[in-house]
Amino acid sequence: MALFSNVSFSSPIAPIASNKASLLHNSNLVGPASLPMNPRCSIARDHRIVSTPPEHFGHRSGHPTITDEFRIEHANKLETFKRVFREVGEDPSQGLVMIDAIQRLGIDHHFQYEIDEVLQKQYMLSCTNGVHDYDLHEVALRFRLLRQEGYFVPAGVFDRFKDREGSFRNELRRDIKGLMELYEASQLAVEGEDILDRAKEFSSQALKTWQSRELDRFSERVIKTTLDQPYHKSLSRFTARNLLTNVQGTNGWINVLQELAKMDFNIVQSLHQEEVVRISNWWKDLGLAKELEFARDQPLKWYIWSMASLTNPNLSEQRIDLTKPISLIYIIDDIFDVYGTLDELTLFTQAVVRWDYGSTDRLPDYMKICFKALDDITDEISHKVYKEHGWNPVNSLRKAWATLCRAFLVEARWFASGKLPKAKEYLENGITSSGVHIVLIHIFFLLGQGLNNQHVELIDNNPGMISSTATILRLWDDLGSAKDENQDGNDGSYVDCYMKEHQGVEVESVRKHVTHMISNAWKRLNHKCLSQNSFSLPFARASLNIARMVPLMYSYNENQCLPSLEEYMECLLFESVPMKTLL
Repeated sequence: MALFSNVSFSSPIAPIASNKASLLHNSNLVGPASLPMNPRCSIARDHRIVSTPPEHFGHRSGHPTITDEFRIEHANKLETFKRVFREVGEDPSQGLVMIDAIQRLGIDHHFQYEIDEVLQKQYMLSCTNGVHDYDLHEVALRFRLLRQEGYFVPAGVFDRFKDREGSFRNELRRDIKGLMELYEASQLAVEGEDILDRAKEFSSQALKTWQSRELDRFSERVIKTTLDQPYHKSLSRFTARNLLTNVQGTNGWINVLQELAKMDFNIVQSLHQEEVVRISNWWKDLGLAKELEFARDQPLKWYIWSMASLTNPNLSEQRIDLTKPISLIYIIDDIFDVYGTLDELTLFTQAVVRWDYGSTDRLPDYMKICFKALDDITDEISHKVYKEHGWNPVNSLRKAWATLCRAFLVEARWFASGKLPKAKEYLENGITSSGVHIVLIHIFFLLGQGLNNQHVELIDNNPGMISSTATILRLWDDLGSAKDENQDGNDGSYVDCYMKEHQGVEVESVRKHVTHMISNAWKRLNHKCLSQNSFSLPFARASLNIARMVPLMYSYNENQCLPSLEEYMECLLFESVPMKTLL
C-alpha cells in the first residue's frame, strides 16, 4: 500500500457519522481510491469512445493549453522536486515512501536515475543487515520496490514475522498498514515461495475482517482497492488519475509532487491525444474499414494496448507503430472467426507462410487486401527498425505472423468439426492465437535493445516471458462472461474444453482452477522478470503491462460492457486534471 508521510486522501464522498471507526483517514497511510465503475454500453459499441473524431480532443472542457510557459513551469517543478528527492532519499525509510508515491502517481520515468540510486543503496543495506527489519510495513515495502526493479530479495525476510508454529503472528492483524503492504508484496511471488502464498492468504483474510467492521467510507474504499487493485498487477497511469485530486497532506513534498504530477498528466494526455489523431488518420487512409466492412473499426481500442504497454512518453513513435500490427491481429482474427470459409482460411494461411503475394491469386478480394496491408505494414516497420537500430527484423516478423495464422487455422478446424480438443492442447494453441507474441516481438524490435543473433533467436521462439503473459490473457479471456463484441462466429474456451474432458465437474470449480492457473502464470512471469535474462527492463515492463491490461480489456459485466476499461479511457484521454489548489 502506498505510504506518504503525514498524508491522507480526502474522500470525495461526504463524511459519515463520526462514531464510526476510521483506521486510515488522517493517518500516514495513503492508497489509490477506487474509481467509480458505472456500467455503460460496451466499448465496442460506444462510437464516442471507439471512434472519437480527432477534432473533439481540443474542445473538452477544462483542458489546459500546453503552452511553452506551461512546459517551462513543469520543468522547474521537476528540478525542484529532484532536489527534494535527493535530500529525503538520504533517509532509508522516507526514500522508500517517496519512490512509492512517485510510482503510484505515474511519473517515475522522470526519476529513474534517482530511484535506481536509492534502491541500489537499499539493496546493499538489506544484504548486510543494515536496515530496520522489525517493521512489517517497511520490510514489505522495501521487498516490493526492490523486486519491481529486478532485485531478487529473498522471501525469507518475512520469516521474522512468524510465530513458533510457522504462522504469521496474530498481533500483526492489528497493523493495518503492514497488512496492506504485505498483501502488495505477496503479488511478486514466484513459484515455490510458500511463505508469500501464506502472506497473501493471511493479509487478505485480515483485511477482509477489517472490511466487515463499521468503518468510514474512505477506509473501506482504500482496503477494497488494495485487495482489488494491487499495485504490481495494475497499470499505474490508469490508477494514478484518481490520486491526483484525492490526496492531501501536511508534508510539503507531497504537495509539490502532486502539483508536478498534475502538470505531467495533462502534458502526457495531450501527447496521447495527438497520437490518437495520427492513428485515426492512418487507419482512415489505409481504407481497410471500407474494404472489409465485416471487420472491427476500432483504432482507439487498438491504440489503448500500445498506450498501456509502452508508458514512457518518449516512446511516442513506437506506440503509433505498434498499433498498426495490433489492428491487424483483430482484423485477421475476425476473418478466421467470423467471415472466412475453411478452404479460404487454409489458402490465406498458406499465403502468409510463404509470404508471397503472387500466391494470393486464388484468394477472395478481401483476403488479398488484408494480406497486402499485412505485407506493407511489416515492411514499413522492418525498414524503420533497420534504419534506427541496424537490424532488419522482417524474417522474424513474417515468421511470427505465419505462426499466428497457423494457430488461428487450428482453431477454425476444431470448431468446424464440432469437436473440442483436450484442454491442454487447446491452451497450448491458445497461447499462440492470443496474439501476444506478435505484440511483444514488435515491441522488442521497436525498442531496439539487445539486437543480436542470440537474443533474436530467443524472441523468435516464444520465450517464457511471452508465453506466461499470453497464458494470462488467454485464460482471462476464456473466463469472460461474454464474447468479445458479441460476435456470432466460432468460439470456444478452456473452460468448455476442460468441462467436456472432466464430465460432471461444476463450472465454479473449473473457474477456480483457471484462476489458480492464472496465478501460477503470474508467478512464472514474475520469475522471468527477476531472472538475469536477455531482455531489457523496458521490454520486461511492457510484458507486465500487457498482463496488467488484460483484466480491463476482458472483464465483461452482465450487460456485455467493459465498465472498468471505459472509465479509465475516459479519465486518461478525455478528462484533464484541474490545475487549481488541492481540493
